[in-house]
Amino acid sequence: MLNISMVDRQTVKSILVIQTKYIGDIILTSVLVRNLRLAYPNAAIAMLCAPGLRDFVISQNIADLAIGFDGRSAGRSLLQRVKEYSSLVADLRRRKFDLTIDVTDSKTSRILHRSIGAPLRVGYNPPEKPLKFWEGQPANIFAKPFGHGGAHYLYRYLSPLEALGIELREVTPRLEPTPVGRSASTQVLAQSKLAVKAFVAVHAGARFEGRCWQPERFAAIIDEVYAATGLRSLLVGGPNEGSTAQTILDMAASPLASVVGKISLETLTALLADAFIFLGNESGPMHLAASVGTPVVGLYGLTPPDIWGPLGVLHRTVEPPLPCQCIAPNLCKPGNPGGVYCVHRLPVAKVAQATRDLIDAVRQQANETANQTDSLR
Repeated sequence: MLNISMVDRQTVKSILVIQTKYIGDIILTSVLVRNLRLAYPNAAIAMLCAPGLRDFVISQNIADLAIGFDGRSAGRSLLQRVKEYSSLVADLRRRKFDLTIDVTDSKTSRILHRSIGAPLRVGYNPPEKPLKFWEGQPANIFAKPFGHGGAHYLYRYLSPLEALGIELREVTPRLEPTPVGRSASTQVLAQSKLAVKAFVAVHAGARFEGRCWQPERFAAIIDEVYAATGLRSLLVGGPNEGSTAQTILDMAASPLASVVGKISLETLTALLADAFIFLGNESGPMHLAASVGTPVVGLYGLTPPDIWGPLGVLHRTVEPPLPCQCIAPNLCKPGNPGGVYCVHRLPVAKVAQATRDLIDAVRQQANETANQTDSLR
């Protein structure tokens, strides 16, 4: 193991962060990068990420360079994958990174980490899943599974800072809509007859089916919120969530608009910033909404909110009651992250109450801010 006290920060001119997971992971990792910028102000920072997130990483200034890597095997032969991997490794080695940090912590990312061959290599000890006896640990600087005493997954992504002896100065994901995104959001809201900070952004999808609350229950909540508060809703989500969105559109009685599958991440970022609150499953858009300062109602059933909850904003998280009374014994697959359906046990009344509570809290906060402003005039 390398003695980090002997590392001269002035010698670190280029850093690669390996983060090939999902949008929520990228958002949490952005805090790591912000701290790295403060510690290494003269270093260029690159991120190895999923190809579909490259534009997002660059437009949000999360990294100076985004390099795409798809570790999935679907649709590609073994020969194609080997060629792509070899080409990627050759490219990364040519860039001669001084420091590489692997927060993906997978078998593939560890192989890449070793192949790049940077002098300083940060990895987790122990890794999230135990190494097989034939696997080697490529890191020479070891991060704790969770650093800084935090339980939230954010602190896993911040742990490399502690291993590098870097002071933790930024702790909250914070992104800003781009001018292009703001312009697109303005157009979407005009077409949907919605006003800034006067609608609920609703995300009824998620990457894992086990995180998805039933669409008919989302329709019921949308109608309840409209009846109680007058706030209309806007459905957001990716192109593979169209059938869920259509079910909600068909079942909701209140005025409802949808941009599911129709906008970029850059536009979504601005739309979420323009929303009054966000309501949705535990997913990337939930973390994105919190990162732009929008209050969140998050629905949980697969992962606990204290580990994957929204950060830095007013929020309400809703979990099913325990002990579990399984409602899908023929569907649930213990140990399979995409095959547990506990979120289906969330009652409409409980989610409705949490949503109304959050709306009241946001309005109260706005009134207090306005009163403080008036008193200073």
